[in-house]
Amino acid sequence: MSRSTLRVGLALGILAAPIGQFSGANASEPVRVTAADGPDREAKQPQVAVDARGRIYIAFGRGSAVRLAASTDGGRTYDVNTVGAVGSLALGMRRGPRVAATGGSIVVTAIGGREGKGRDGDVLAWRSQDGGKTWAGPTRVNAVEGSAREGLHGMAAGPEGRVFCTWLDLRNKRTEIYGAFSKDGGATWEPDALVYRSPGGSVCECCHPSAAFGPDGTLHVMWRNSLKGARDLYLASSSDGGKTFGAAEKLGRGTWPLAACPMDGGAVAVGPDGRVETVWMRAGAMFAARPGEPERGLGRGVQGWTAFGAGGPYSVWLEKRPGKLLALTGGDQSPTILAERAADPVVAAAPNGRGPVVVAWEAKDAGGILSLVLTPPGKDVAR
Repeated sequence: MSRSTLRVGLALGILAAPIGQFSGANASEPVRVTAADGPDREAKQPQVAVDARGRIYIAFGRGSAVRLAASTDGGRTYDVNTVGAVGSLALGMRRGPRVAATGGSIVVTAIGGREGKGRDGDVLAWRSQDGGKTWAGPTRVNAVEGSAREGLHGMAAGPEGRVFCTWLDLRNKRTEIYGAFSKDGGATWEPDALVYRSPGGSVCECCHPSAAFGPDGTLHVMWRNSLKGARDLYLASSSDGGKTFGAAEKLGRGTWPLAACPMDGGAVAVGPDGRVETVWMRAGAMFAARPGEPERGLGRGVQGWTAFGAGGPYSVWLEKRPGKLLALTGGDQSPTILAERAADPVVAAAPNGRGPVVVAWEAKDAGGILSLVLTPPGKDVAR
């Protein structure tokens, strides 16, 4: 297993302006997660998880390699290890590995083919119990070989070692939402099950789904639908570990007539009080919405993501793809520019809402992956 240890703590000079809400003694500065002069300069598609102790994990892909960067010092430094190798690893446009942290386990998933075995297009899962130093797996999560070949999926960690993975599935010759549940931190996976089948034939074919657990174990899955010529976001929830889901609910009041896939799926998050927040794009504009409520406009942009930290939801998105990276918290009236030229940003926070809030993105000019820890005024990141 290859390993590189990065010890970087300097600003990269990419901020367009002071970090505003996040400036001052509690501000973090962007750090380089991957080395600027090595193979990881080609790293793509970061995904972030933060565990209950504030440890940060950033998964990404590089060629056929699935990699994980881990920080135990609040995002100041990262140790990078290889999780595994995947034949035809799905990367780009929100394809790429996913990561979840629950209890003593870290789970990483990716879509591709096991080297020398089977077809491409399987959801493969690895598990680590030593902070990402060593890994068991991969285990194939989808029951029908090759059914996840679109390469788009999401994963979430819940209480008591629960993990759920969801993906675009093609086993029935149309695009459907499937998912699989683990009760033991990714050690074993239950048989996969249908989450949603569109009465229109297929859901949106190239927008990734996302998932989030509530503090009581309720599971929420979001995807972009394709119904009657519209490409709107829908949400369904499960209280029995993903065995059954309630009726799908459209998010927001508006609609988007579109005859093509926008390749932009958004994200769902749940706060410590069980409040559900979603962020997504419609016709080049970003919106936030809670189930059953009108959407709230955030501004122009694409590739949104959201997570709950201290004080409420933290959302990030791009002005364009690639372009300026913007961030907004529940207390802000307008977004802050975090980087001038970024792609595929994500944000994550600890499950209790009290740990660090971490943003990661592809640095289009500098290469590789950068990260930034955000904290509101008067708060410190977990140590």
